[in-house]
Amino acid sequence: MSYATKLVVGFIGTAILCIFIGGLSKSISTGFAGFVGGAPFMIIGFVVCAMAVYDFWDECVRKK
Repeated sequence: MSYATKLVVGFIGTAILCIFIGGLSKSISTGFAGFVGGAPFMIIGFVVCAMAVYDFWDECVRKK
């Protein structure tokens, strides 16, 4: 794949994943579980999104 294609597709995929995880975290925290019950998922979601962004940077942005 070309550099531009990898960059665009990787960005779209990473953005969709992070938006989904963020929405799910907001839904859990504002719903029945409350902030205290949703805090562990928020932390896990933040770590997962950080790893996804790093992988996007490592695979698509950084030139080897």
